[in-house]
Amino acid sequence: MNTIPPGLLPEGLSDRLPPQAQASALLVRRVLDTVATHGYERVMPPLAEFEDTLTQRLTSMRAQDLVRVVDPVSQRTLAFRPDMTAQVGRIAATRLAAAPRPLRLSYAGPVIRQKATQLRPEREKMQLGAELIGSDSVPAAVEIVNIAIEALQAAGVTGITIDFTLPDLVDMLAAGPLPLGDAQVEAVRAELDAKDAGALAAHGPAAAAYLPLIEATGPFHAAMERLEAFSARVGGAIDSRIAGLRAIAKPIGWDITLTLDPTERHGFEFQNWFGFSIFAEGFVGEIGRGGSYAIARADGADEPAMGFSLYPDPLIDAGFGGDSPKRLFLPLGHDPARAAELRGEGWHTIAALSEGEDGAAQRCSHWLDGSEPRAY
Repeated sequence: MNTIPPGLLPEGLSDRLPPQAQASALLVRRVLDTVATHGYERVMPPLAEFEDTLTQRLTSMRAQDLVRVVDPVSQRTLAFRPDMTAQVGRIAATRLAAAPRPLRLSYAGPVIRQKATQLRPEREKMQLGAELIGSDSVPAAVEIVNIAIEALQAAGVTGITIDFTLPDLVDMLAAGPLPLGDAQVEAVRAELDAKDAGALAAHGPAAAAYLPLIEATGPFHAAMERLEAFSARVGGAIDSRIAGLRAIAKPIGWDITLTLDPTERHGFEFQNWFGFSIFAEGFVGEIGRGGSYAIARADGADEPAMGFSLYPDPLIDAGFGGDSPKRLFLPLGHDPARAAELRGEGWHTIAALSEGEDGAAQRCSHWLDGSEPRAY
């Protein structure tokens, strides 16, 4: 029998040690505190749920992709959550079904997936965000996008890029002004994802009509002009979407870079008319995403919603949220009342438990000399 080495963790799982664990907590708190100032109230769903109820709300996740266990109490299969958005939707549709709309909820917690990706080798990661339930209107999108930006800025993130998309655009066009068969729809999506104009044209005239959508990608304002020209050629079919995008972009600060990829669908499997990805300078891949979607209610009706999720682990690894507290060493015999005063001023105190302890070894920058902190 092979013995597992002490401290060995499963692949894709890891410990967060000081000071990164503290940095993680601080960053999460800053984001949630910012979100709370806009009226979003915290919910805390469980780490695991019954597999069948969880998968009903995870349209982008197959049951075989989940980490599952058998509940010894009910003997039913449980699944660890791979995403918290679906859980917030469940809460809104059941426990808070009678709450006034629009309903504003926020959340934070770990999620776990069975498999990692090459870009993100971690299977467990932190997810936090906010959901506005009861509306997927342009004003709701304006609120969600700007709160996401404000929350990241409160955490010290700069060089933010917001990439807009219209997740169901191909489906809408294929069912209307630019008809496609079911097989063609998937082929057109794949070539648009790859931005392969030659391969798209090779699928025939019907597919080639979607070529302008490849050109309508890039810096926001230039891409929007090309998207507007495309809409004019299809009888203004997406004029309302274009007007919505312009309204969402208008209040965003000049220091935020805006881009457009109207057919991007990776990570937007359950979004409908609007989606956005969040990037930050110096980081590979997105650090968050959001958009509009629908929540299935118990009565079978769909309820509109808008939200965003952030995945801050790369930020934490890079030092965001890691403002080092002032650590003060308290020697034996120190004045407890004075130490309490200093803690009230923001110091973190480390009290000696025996003679000869070294405050510097405890990562203290100062020690208490009588009533005053002294630098080492």
